[in-house]
Amino acid sequence: MILHTEVSGSGEVLVFLHTALQTGKTELDLQNEYFKQNYKVVLPDLRGHGKSVAEDFSNYFMNSAKDLSETLDDLNVESAHIAGCSIGGLVALVFAKYYPDKVKSLIISGIIPEKPEDWYELNKEENENIARILENPEAVDYFNSIHKGNWRTVLSSTEDTDWYPFEETADLSMLNMPVLYIVGETNEHETIGALTYPKTNDNIHVSIIPFAGHTAHLDQPEIYNRIVETFLKAE
Repeated sequence: MILHTEVSGSGEVLVFLHTALQTGKTELDLQNEYFKQNYKVVLPDLRGHGKSVAEDFSNYFMNSAKDLSETLDDLNVESAHIAGCSIGGLVALVFAKYYPDKVKSLIISGIIPEKPEDWYELNKEENENIARILENPEAVDYFNSIHKGNWRTVLSSTEDTDWYPFEETADLSMLNMPVLYIVGETNEHETIGALTYPKTNDNIHVSIIPFAGHTAHLDQPEIYNRIVETFLKAE
């Protein structure tokens, strides 16, 4: 499916992929404003988010990568810099693996490289957080206002403990494009990648952002933007 996108600026194409339950427009304003001065910034709504209404959420990351490929084709974009965080980072990673010719460079954050020993407990806690969201009328009204489809179905997909694509995050050795792995220092499960990924692939660069966690682009947007800019200029 072709994703709903917001496009601004001109130059080389830079795609930002949002986190779960958000949209390009609601989450990535600071990145859009910063980078549209020198790049054509593309902000897609991932499958089931925002205005990208969908019914099929099976094989989510592979199908979302296919969505992104079809969307870039629709925009007449042969290749682009791809950046994503959390679910957006997972989609970006899968896209880079299966559509490498369409990726000039890859910037990922909010990624867990290997399955934590306490994964089942972590997933249970996350599902409890989701349940609290669904019980909050203000939160429900907000998500109803920004999503045209059934965002609850997207949320429910994480109830299965096997939803996370660790088979994809475990191995980045085959990536032949420049890769920037960004991690917030406070997330212990994600910082593991800062040590392990560069050992397997010389194309992988690492940046650890202080006073930031899972969403480093939101916790420290100015630092995140400068690091991404430096990386893009170096490549």
